[in-house]
Amino acid sequence: MEINELLSALHIAEKLKNTTRHSYTSGGRHESVAEHTFRTALMAYFMKDEFSDVDIDKVIKMCLIHDLGESFTGDIPSFNKTKADEENEKEQLYSWVDELPEPFRTEMRELYEEMEALSTAESKLYKALDGLEAVISHNEASLSTWSENEYELNLVYAQDKCRFSPYLMELRQALKEESEKKIQGLL
Repeated sequence: MEINELLSALHIAEKLKNTTRHSYTSGGRHESVAEHTFRTALMAYFMKDEFSDVDIDKVIKMCLIHDLGESFTGDIPSFNKTKADEENEKEQLYSWVDELPEPFRTEMRELYEEMEALSTAESKLYKALDGLEAVISHNEASLSTWSENEYELNLVYAQDKCRFSPYLMELRQALKEESEKKIQGLL
């Protein structure tokens, strides 16, 4: 990638450092999208032995790029995001991707299409990790930062995305138990 193209792409990605999510860190400040992205990718890396039949490098790439659209639209919590919001984000993201040089243009578009279809083991794993990371973040944050709907949501969020894997279902169950302890004031 030519230096100016590289810098341009990195400047877009930098916006995720300043784009906050509705969730908070354990230190009491809003979490950035970049922080969420980092830990989601790290989760994939740590699970490579559990998913030895999956192209974990592809999953890590998916995790790294999954929220780049929020550089253009900001973060909208999943429980508030409409179909129109999703289409707007996709349109702006694909417009940017189409300006990237090859091979990144083609590779990223293919990754986004695979992620949207959720038909491969890699895309299913990325999607589950994305949701699980959000639950972990909420469990780490103070209950005072939770919205009313998150008390119930944190007990079930991403469960449907984990069903394809006994390992992920075990992790999801552990997170549910952690959430219950959090809600009861035991954490």
